[in-house]
Amino acid sequence: MRTDASGLDEFEARAEEVRTMARAYAVRMRPVEFFSHVTAAQLWGAPTPRVVDSLLDVAVFGNDPLPRCRGIRGHRADPRLTTTTLIDELRVASPASVWASLGVLAVEDLVVIGDYFCREWRQGFLRPNVGRPPLTTRTKLAAALDAGRRVGVARLRTALGMIREDSWSPRESLCRILLTTAGLPEPMLNLDIDGPLGFLACVDMAYPHYRVAIEYQGQMHGARYAKDVERIEALRAAGWIVIQVTSALLARPSELVDRVRQALISRGWRA
Repeated sequence: MRTDASGLDEFEARAEEVRTMARAYAVRMRPVEFFSHVTAAQLWGAPTPRVVDSLLDVAVFGNDPLPRCRGIRGHRADPRLTTTTLIDELRVASPASVWASLGVLAVEDLVVIGDYFCREWRQGFLRPNVGRPPLTTRTKLAAALDAGRRVGVARLRTALGMIREDSWSPRESLCRILLTTAGLPEPMLNLDIDGPLGFLACVDMAYPHYRVAIEYQGQMHGARYAKDVERIEALRAAGWIVIQVTSALLARPSELVDRVRQALISRGWRA
């Protein structure tokens, strides 16, 4: 996972930059305006793809005049398709409305954002924020999609069927998408694995029947790196094949898929 000088990863750094810009513009926002589209997704903290410009998406309902200001991309919203709420006193489109407005994005980006919005904070060993409600649900995404005409509806419907509630990071989501679209079985996500003495590890993705685990490895240093090494070695000692995925391997999807396929075949899987 790439980080900037502040220690934030690229998605967090991008979201923080947008928050700063949005707070600056909010001083002059009219009451009828609200943040929408990619900007709203970023204000919700969603991992969005890198965009070609740094314009803020600002929308109005009905026939209100579009915002006209340097650095702003104006949109006209249909109140039947969009609901709004507040985040730190900034008026933004709701998560389900935001997701359904992003049909211009690629399917994998829609899945990544949908995974983030729908994450359920479930019980598990050392899992954070247990019981926190998800920002939205797949049911609400479907309702927003069906509320009226949407740009990119085919991509949105495809992505909706691929969204899951237990993905913890955008790169986990991307890795899962690569594997399943290549015809491999869908892995379980963030699975707690027990050993002879109790809890052994929580792995990003796993095929427990075949004892194959997939771990995305970001940039790690010091104690964290040592801890991950010990965890992976403990899994291997317990008979698991552990495939470690880096950003470099994620950029070579055919190689990643082949590694996982061969591991599964070695454990008895047949396509």
